Amino acid sequence: MNNRKIDELDLKILNILQDDGKVSNAEIARKVGKAPSAVLERVRKLRRNGIIKGYECIVDHKILGRALTAFTAIRVEEGVGATEVGQRLSELPEVLEVHYTAGRDSYLVKVRVEDTEALQATLAKFGTIAAVRDTNSTIVLTTVKESRVIPLPTTDN
Repeated sequence: MNNRKIDELDLKILNILQDDGKVSNAEIARKVGKAPSAVLERVRKLRRNGIIKGYECIVDHKILGRALTAFTAIRVEEGVGATEVGQRLSELPEVLEVHYTAGRDSYLVKVRVEDTEALQATLAKFGTIAAVRDTNSTIVLTTVKESRVIPLPTTDN
């Protein structure tokens, strides 16, 4: 964390928060064997130093009508506003992730939509972005693993 190395206590706190972002400070303190005030200060420092970027609510996208997940590789014209393309893609509500990549394609985009018709409409939106030359989509049949948790080693595991 900037000039301070992440220590064992920080790693334990981060693992607990990644498992349950709503866990109380008192519960974290109990699990790591420290005073709640010490844990609260650690969490504040982790946030202040950008290690903890925020907290999310994970919803069931299928129940909410967004059953189709697709990854779309997007090729853009060389030297033509690649950064602007990424920004435009990220503004679309159905776009969950935008990754600028090396290789043949410029971007890999993850979308969640209702069905193939909605995917087709999303791809049409991609096509309205001036520098987009080509798209290639892969529809997800089954998700085996989906996680934003980064495994952090501690001496306990």
